[in-house]
Parts: sequence; C-alpha cells; structure tokens
Amino acid sequence: MGELERVPVGIVGASGYGGVQLVRLLQDHPHLELTYVAGNSTVGQEFSELYPYLSNIVHQKIEAYDVDVIADRCRIVFLALPNGLAYKMAPELLARGCKVLDLSADYRFTDLATYKTWYGMERTDGEINEQAVYGLPELYRDQIAESNLIGCPGCYPTASLLALAPLLKQGLVVPETAIIDAKSGTSGGGRHAKVNMLLAEADNAIAPYGVARHRHTPEIEQVCSDLAGREVLVQFTPHLVPMVRGILATVYATLRDPGLVREDLLTIYGAFYRNRPWVKLLPAGTYPQTKWACGTNLCYISIEVDPRTDRVIVMSVIDNLLKGQAGQAIQCVNIMMGWEETLGLPKLAFYP
Repeated sequence: MGELERVPVGIVGASGYGGVQLVRLLQDHPHLELTYVAGNSTVGQEFSELYPYLSNIVHQKIEAYDVDVIADRCRIVFLALPNGLAYKMAPELLARGCKVLDLSADYRFTDLATYKTWYGMERTDGEINEQAVYGLPELYRDQIAESNLIGCPGCYPTASLLALAPLLKQGLVVPETAIIDAKSGTSGGGRHAKVNMLLAEADNAIAPYGVARHRHTPEIEQVCSDLAGREVLVQFTPHLVPMVRGILATVYATLRDPGLVREDLLTIYGAFYRNRPWVKLLPAGTYPQTKWACGTNLCYISIEVDPRTDRVIVMSVIDNLLKGQAGQAIQCVNIMMGWEETLGLPKLAFYP
C-alpha cells in the first residue's frame, strides 16, 4: 500500500449514530476515503445538513442506494442499516467485488434458524451467510483477515464477550453460571424519537429492559458456545442509564477451581489478550469507568475474585458507538486490508 493511495469507501445508512461515527472516523484514516453516502428519506440532502458540525469537513450529498454506482466507486461498503435490510443488499455487493461490513444483526449468526427465531425474518441467502465472519477481532482475527463479509458484533456482546472469553476458552468457569449485568447509554437506542429516550423519561433514572428476551442474548450465547466447545446458555440483562455513550458489562461466573485468585486470572487474561492492542487490562483493585473509553476504540477490563462465593467478577467498559460499533468495523477493515489494527482509530479519551 503506497503512502498516498486511498481505498474508496461507501456507507449505506449513514444518517444514524453508527453511520455518523463512521463518517467522522474516516476523516482521520490515512488509507480510506469516503466516496459514497446513501440514505433513504434524506436523499438529495447534504450530509452536513443532518450533522452541521461536520460542515467544514464532509461535503458529500446523500444519494439513493444503487449497487452499480457503489461497485463503480467503492471497494469497501459499510451497511449501517436496520435489521433485515443488509442481507438483501450484501449478495449483490459481494458479487460486484466489494468487501462488505454489516453493522446490523443480519450476518452475526451461523444458524439462520436462530436469526429467524429472534428477528422474525425468513432468509434465502444461506450460502452467502456461510461466508460471513463474526467481526470480533480479539477472537476471530485470522478469519476476518481472509473474509470479504463481516457481521459486526452488537455493542453489548462486544463488552460481554471480551469479559468472558478467557474464562470460557480456558475452561475456568462453569459456563451455565455466567450472568451478565450490563448498562448502556441512550445512544445505543439510535437516533429515532422514542418516548423512553426523552430527557424527561431517561434522566435521573436507571431501568432494565428486554429482560430474558433481549436480541443480543443469542449472539452472546453463540460465541460463548464456540469458546466453550459446547452449547452454553447465559443470563443477560441490559439496563438504560442516563448518559449518552458507553457500556459497562459486569459478568459473574462460578470458578471451577476455587483455589484460583485474582492474580492468577490477571496473568491468564494478560496472556490471552497479548498482542490485542484495543483491550487494556487494569491493575488489581482498579475498576473501569465508561468515561475512560468514551470516544476511543478501547475496552478496559478489570477482574476480581470473591473467595466467599467462589465467583469471578469481570468488569468491562467500551464506547458503544466505537468499539461497540463503528470503531470495531474499521478495526476489521484494517485487518482485512493487512494494515495495522490501530490505524486511524482513537486511543485516548478526553477526560473528564
């Protein structure tokens, strides 16, 4: 890759919070150039009309979706769309030689019956779906490097799985005892107007939702089962908290060996995430705050062991819009293109 060569990129569905994060991040990437932005209800508008803070930098107009135009202009396409649309577009884009990264749930599942059960849509693209790789680089880097179709993970699964992965892969816990208690800022609900997201509703309150039925549950279970080598069910409960960005996942599980102490697990996690630049393991007794990851592609992890209950407690924080969405998608592109995994991605939050 020559220093001045830039790969043309398109975004379909750039008007949402995930899409605008991609637009912003692409401005700082040395090898990627935004050449196409598609929308639906906003066709013909300047992108900067939707997000005026980008008016001095982004000058694209929002265009109608056209696979011929995309194939002519773009080598990489991000599909930042509601669930149920990407699987109708991706086969055509792949056939025209594009690399596709889907930020919805459409290509996250190896078993389309699971997708139908939780998302209610019948699929006919089984052969294409088999080509998709789950876009969590800390676990599937080698597969991502060889793929042209990435199903980018959800934000809750990213935080939860990075907390759980070493425990399950090394067989350190009883998988069925895993409980994930997770909290997210309001931007995770998207940009559409919703009553529960109004300031008067969400401020000064914390509320669980999707209890025992949140759609990220089967996604988490699929990867947990892959790591454990057998089918695993987990208990996952998300909560809405009155902040804009960030996720905290606190994971509990029963240790197989009650003799393990915190220092043992810190060593194991350190080895597991060696050469994984976006996971930062915190020293003993330091617990992560969402603010530390805000605006970055980082995941901060802290570990504690409770000898009274023989449980391990793992705390994981990410920015739901970056490591939980757009930043991780670009991390995947870097791997697909053979570039440094950290290229063009923010490493340090503004604090406080």
